[in-house]
Amino acid sequence: MASIAPKKRTGASRARTSTHEGFLRHNNGFWGKLSAAIALGLMALYIFVPLPGQHFGSSWLGYTLGTIGALLILWLTMLGMRKRAITPGRWSLKAWTSAHVYLGLCLTVIGTLHSGFHFGWNVHTLAWALMLLVIATGIFGIWIYATAPRALSANRYDDEGAITEKQMIEAIRSLDRQIHDAAQTLDPQSAALVNLSLEEDAFTGSFWNRVTGNYPKCATRHAAAELRLIRTYQPRVGDDPADKVDALLTRKEAMLGRMRRHLKLKSWLQAWLYIHVPVTFALIAALSAHIVSVFFYW
Repeated sequence: MASIAPKKRTGASRARTSTHEGFLRHNNGFWGKLSAAIALGLMALYIFVPLPGQHFGSSWLGYTLGTIGALLILWLTMLGMRKRAITPGRWSLKAWTSAHVYLGLCLTVIGTLHSGFHFGWNVHTLAWALMLLVIATGIFGIWIYATAPRALSANRYDDEGAITEKQMIEAIRSLDRQIHDAAQTLDPQSAALVNLSLEEDAFTGSFWNRVTGNYPKCATRHAAAELRLIRTYQPRVGDDPADKVDALLTRKEAMLGRMRRHLKLKSWLQAWLYIHVPVTFALIAALSAHIVSVFFYW
């Protein structure tokens, strides 16, 4: 038989392989290296170039840093619009996101040096503080996007394979039906406890419950604990129906924990934007006030 030569890797296959590269490592960390070089260069200028000490912001370097910082802030806000246009190549969305992250970090140096380390209770310091808050929430967002997807994937898998969010909900509903049928022969006190679990909306709770995954008033957990406590003081007679109810409540409690971990991770992926975006608009407002006050009142 004629041997089959191994296929050569084509440009398309290399391109598919490169799609697994994260935005932080995109293009061998080009934007990270460039941002670090810019930050080091600006710090060297600040330290070694003679400039007026008391009014650094009005010096040529102060105005230059202020202009660069303001333009960079406006450019960074364009990422949301940029996400709507998916393009390959040097200015792909991944490259743009990488630049957004590293130049955003570099902005801490640009903005701080622009201030000349002169802070006070004024709109200028407010703009600087909001800038740092936007950057801090952005760093938190990076951490979330780096860890949450893997955690979501791990939470979906168990010994029986993968399970989707819809399947988790269906599993909880199925367990409720089984618990309802199994609890028909329980005594009134035990049945009332089980009914608390069946009547509870498993997905209600405060925002804090959702983002922490902590539900201290979980009716299912309470019902299972109280039912076990009652059973410790009751004699076992033959095939006790409470055994089946207890097993089903245990399974439901485990599935609820899994579902709530899933919702917590999804909430973290979205919640940081509810801080990052509004603070960004507050920064632009404070930056505008800062610029107006500098050029018209100084």
